[in-house]
Amino acid sequence: MQKIKDLLRIGIPIMLGQACAVILSFADNIMIGWYGVDDLAAASFVNGIINLFIFTELGFACGLTPVVGAMYGRKDCAGIGAAVKNSLVLNGIIGAIALVMLAVIYIFLDRFGQEEHLLPLIRPYFAVVGISTIFALGFNTLKQFTDGVCQPVVSMCILIAGNLLNILGNWVLIYGKLGFPELGLLGAGLSTLVSRIVMLAVFITYIMYSPRFREYAEGFRTAMVSGRRIRRLFGLGYPLALQTGMETSTFSVSAIMAGWLGAATLAAHQITLTISQICFLLMMGLATAVSVLVSNSYGRKDMQAVKEYAAKGYFMILSVSVFFCILIYIFRHQVIGMFTDSPEVAATALSLLFVLFSYQFGDGLQLCFCNALRGIQDVKPIMLMAFVSYYLIAIPAAYMLGFKAGLGAVGIWLGFPVGLTVAGIFYFLRFRSRMRVRRGGTPLQPSPAHDCTVA
Repeated sequence: MQKIKDLLRIGIPIMLGQACAVILSFADNIMIGWYGVDDLAAASFVNGIINLFIFTELGFACGLTPVVGAMYGRKDCAGIGAAVKNSLVLNGIIGAIALVMLAVIYIFLDRFGQEEHLLPLIRPYFAVVGISTIFALGFNTLKQFTDGVCQPVVSMCILIAGNLLNILGNWVLIYGKLGFPELGLLGAGLSTLVSRIVMLAVFITYIMYSPRFREYAEGFRTAMVSGRRIRRLFGLGYPLALQTGMETSTFSVSAIMAGWLGAATLAAHQITLTISQICFLLMMGLATAVSVLVSNSYGRKDMQAVKEYAAKGYFMILSVSVFFCILIYIFRHQVIGMFTDSPEVAATALSLLFVLFSYQFGDGLQLCFCNALRGIQDVKPIMLMAFVSYYLIAIPAAYMLGFKAGLGAVGIWLGFPVGLTVAGIFYFLRFRSRMRVRRGGTPLQPSPAHDCTVA
């Protein structure tokens, strides 16, 4: 029971922060959807590509969490500050490279097979939201730090405030309120950019001047940028980035394929994907708690706690997923109705919901045990597992079922449960094998240290 309490104490603030991201996504898509179906279709295409970069960059940032968690278990505050500085340098370089790649994609946006009349909406929105990714990356890097030292409430509060600012900005700029021009989809992009800049600025200011983080801030100020530390963080981050990128690109490719079926299908895809993100981000909150607590226990060499947090974490993730599916099923018509009044879009989105429900088991499995592997700093094998699961299985299955078998949007979405479940099984088996290796060696006993289980 204590392990469940620990997971809830760390996971609930992260889940609330993730819920804010869901609210932001909901607000964006609801406001855009009511402004126009074409605008929602354009947003779906752009967000599919942008999210690929954001989640891939998040993978690099996530390399910081196990390092911070293990150091926190050893009370190494100066080391944590140095790790954060080097992580910001590394992720700044990654963010700059990503912006160059987005600029190249921008030049070739007309080559993705989308309907011609959507391009005037796609181009400006893509440019503005693309620029905002560098600020989202900075925020996510600092979030890994505060989560790793068991202070997830900080990022939660900033996310709540930032999302409220974004919703207000959407209302003002999409519809032209308070004397501002009516910018439609571009207004949503500008609101996202402004809110991400403000959130990052507030986060940096709070960490550097709050007494709560004084020791870490001092370590940050005095630390030198170290090639060795950057290589270490890169070694942990790039497998996670590739894994996250391959998973996210599966959804990005599905958005492109949905666009081949028309604007209405693309809009329905975006609605269902937005609903899916609710459960994913809530599960991600608990999965992050698993990673933090596993890394903290790993730093103290308490392998029994590592296994217990992973097992109980999956039970809790699956429980959240089942509850979510039941709730969405009961209110399915009302939820879809919030996004669109188009009967065609609503009917397609409704058919996709049942596929969404089917892949929650696999999604929860891969989330939990990928984060457990991250916590014990065993991340390189997940690259090959992700490649097989998503690129060799999920994407080909989506194309074959959607177009060759003639199942349309439903067929495209059927690739998800297959790929996610295979990935989850791979990660679970890898984690179990690592625990067996530990049991076969010298027993590791807990060492005295403060950790996230202490109130």
